[in-house]
Amino acid sequence: MPRPTATQLVYGSATVFLSTLAMLLLSQTQTGIGAAVIALAGLGLGLLVAMTVPMPGMSRVVRRGGAGAPAPEGAAPLRAVPPPAGQRPRPRAGARVGEHTR
Repeated sequence: MPRPTATQLVYGSATVFLSTLAMLLLSQTQTGIGAAVIALAGLGLGLLVAMTVPMPGMSRVVRRGGAGAPAPEGAAPLRAVPPPAGQRPRPRAGARVGEHTR
């Protein structure tokens, strides 16, 4: 599960605080059990709000290609780039291991 973003934390915390405060004021409970139930309900509501806030990078916008546009076949094949004229290619890392030992 990915870590929550700052936006998710802010929305969830604000929801917990405001919903718990509103439920306590509207219910006018005077027992500890009633306050605990309301606090748990506010926490659950805050978690629900925090998890439904969209994550960055998960866009719901349809791409410009449209639904009928064909998908690309695949990535272009990788090719080696030749060295510039007048330069020798570098030796591989493992090729020079025993160069200075006799």
